[in-house]
Amino acid sequence: MEQASPFISLILAAIVIMGSPGPSTISLTAVGAAFGHRRSLPYLLGLILGTTAVLLIVAAGLSALASAAPMAAPVLLVASGIYIAYLAYQIASAPPLAAQDPASTSPSLGGGFLLGVANPKAYLAIAAVFAGNVLPIAPHWLEALAKACALTIMIVLIHVGWLAAGVTLSRLMRDPNASRIINLLLSAVLVGATALTLLS
Repeated sequence: MEQASPFISLILAAIVIMGSPGPSTISLTAVGAAFGHRRSLPYLLGLILGTTAVLLIVAAGLSALASAAPMAAPVLLVASGIYIAYLAYQIASAPPLAAQDPASTSPSLGGGFLLGVANPKAYLAIAAVFAGNVLPIAPHWLEALAKACALTIMIVLIHVGWLAAGVTLSRLMRDPNASRIINLLLSAVLVGATALTLLS
């Protein structure tokens, strides 16, 4: 049991810190509610790939990249902010699910990847979990690889869970009045969560 406890601590930390609401998870819930399960899958995949890229950057210790290319971080943040604003508009103006045209655009894999990579909360949360948990594995590179593998699985599970929450809300989205209220609320929460993340 003692051998398992560091792994349990890693998983619990990932659930609490990485799984907490933020721009990525709230946007995914909102997209799932507004567009349903199938049309949200490309966006889900993009977020998973982008967040996994952040994990690999953190695991490889490439935080020095920010000092090597000081303009990269602000550019990514601006791009992320613009995309969040566009996404919030898309969610707020989405018609009820029953009235949606299947040919109309929904959030894309590329948009999800951009937000995943440019999400400042992802860097802070993943770095906290990665650095704050030590597994009883040697050598160091193997321990880092084991943590990266475990956290990649958690990234997938966390995002799928938040999408499932949004899809559960989508049952209410067939009623035009409920749809409009939920879309506006989720859009406002998305913008608010992003603002809090950027200001903290």
